[in-house]
Amino acid sequence: MNAADETGPFFHGTKADLQIGDLLTAGRTSNYRPSIVMNHIYFTALRDPAGLAAELAAGDGEPRVYEVEPTGPFEDDPNVTDKKFPGNPTRSYRSTAPLRIVREVTDWPRLTPEALADWKRRIAAIEESGGEIIN
Repeated sequence: MNAADETGPFFHGTKADLQIGDLLTAGRTSNYRPSIVMNHIYFTALRDPAGLAAELAAGDGEPRVYEVEPTGPFEDDPNVTDKKFPGNPTRSYRSTAPLRIVREVTDWPRLTPEALADWKRRIAAIEESGGEIIN
């Protein structure tokens, strides 16, 4: 499936405590390369990857997953689409337009402490190597 065919629902993972109707916007630092300010806001049509993003998000808050609604056009996330995975099996997207919070999702699987530590090591290695992020 690609952005042209996707109807949602859509999800975004973060550590921000948000309310229904709040808008998420581009211009935040990357969770995977904190030295980069992102030109897009990222989201997925799959709940579990949004949970992973929530666990890895910067900040001290509690990881949260929100169902979101794009307010404008969106495209496949080129950081995973056809670069790391053929097609878009992660159903990951990005937009320069805000995402509106529809509701908080509470039934997503949490990472074990070991799995979270492994992901953080992998992200640190990406940052250290200067791994490319398509912004």
